[in-house]
Amino acid sequence: MQGVIKAFDPITGTGSLVADTDLAEYELAPDALEGSIFRMLRPGQRVVFDVAGNQATALRLGSEVDMHTPTGDLGAG
Repeated sequence: MQGVIKAFDPITGTGSLVADTDLAEYELAPDALEGSIFRMLRPGQRVVFDVAGNQATALRLGSEVDMHTPTGDLGAG
């Protein structure tokens, strides 16, 4: 899934995010950042994540394919 960080407390590692598809809010799982490049998260930051129960897990940066961003040479013409 894709979404944006709503809140993050770097001291406790707790936080939440909102999914793009249905605007559902998920709490970050205690191990959500484990194995990822993230050490800090900021509100509004876009992420790709998995869901386990009601928690967001396995946060990662999305590729252009994951984020469904346009590809190709936008400046040609």
